[in-house]
Amino acid sequence: MNRIRLLVIDPQNDFMDVEGAALPVPGARADMERLSGFIAALGGFIDDIVVTLDSHASVGIERTTFWLDTSGAAVAPFTAITVADFEAGRYRPRNEHRTQESLAYLQALEAGGERTLVVWPVHCVLGTWGHNIAPVLATQLAAWELSSGQTCDKVLKGLHPMTEQYSAFRADVPRADDPRTRLNTALLSRLGYGDELLVVAGEALSHCVAASGQDLLEGMDAARLRNTVFLTDCMSPVTGFEAAGANFLQHLRARHVRTQTAQEVAGLFT
Repeated sequence: MNRIRLLVIDPQNDFMDVEGAALPVPGARADMERLSGFIAALGGFIDDIVVTLDSHASVGIERTTFWLDTSGAAVAPFTAITVADFEAGRYRPRNEHRTQESLAYLQALEAGGERTLVVWPVHCVLGTWGHNIAPVLATQLAAWELSSGQTCDKVLKGLHPMTEQYSAFRADVPRADDPRTRLNTALLSRLGYGDELLVVAGEALSHCVAASGQDLLEGMDAARLRNTVFLTDCMSPVTGFEAAGANFLQHLRARHVRTQTAQEVAGLFT
């Protein structure tokens, strides 16, 4: 092991704890500063960088712009909407033509047994400032491209407005009519191939990092997982979901995936 392959999940302005961010994650800006320092220090060892970008329309099934409550008011951020809520008439889509499709989605989501829908603030709308990579990291990625002669590959996720996509690899409820929502086997194979150290960072630990990590656990063999590390000081949880982030890190350790700081990993190469 003397080379690095880097996966950075959703390092975007709307997740940074800065003015103007739609969904700020406490600590995210410092996370990206540390990650940028990691790339600056170890750029000569990095063979491949993949950056995923949460990419949405302004109206989608997981957004405040999609739902109304019984009074006809917009649903507040972080509201949980269950099948039972929907069938009881507590919430309804703003566009009545989406009624049956919305119910079918909620049913499919709950059938998976993992969670129910949570309504988020409008964030990471494709083409907006919030969708852009945090400047400190964008600058360092450009510097790596210049010095290495390689291209940082940017992968859009979450493009379909009628399904959520936390994971870098698949939507929560894949759609038969949109191959972008299905398991991205090419990306999984790319990350799962070779003997480079796979280094994972990004936002937010409790959600998109955890969902992506779970798909890595399911999609890579044991040897590759042992050669994977999550940078614990380059990812932070959404406020109120700290326990979920901590539980995910513990789950990684139970599967023999390393969780280390950027400095600890840098020490392996310098």
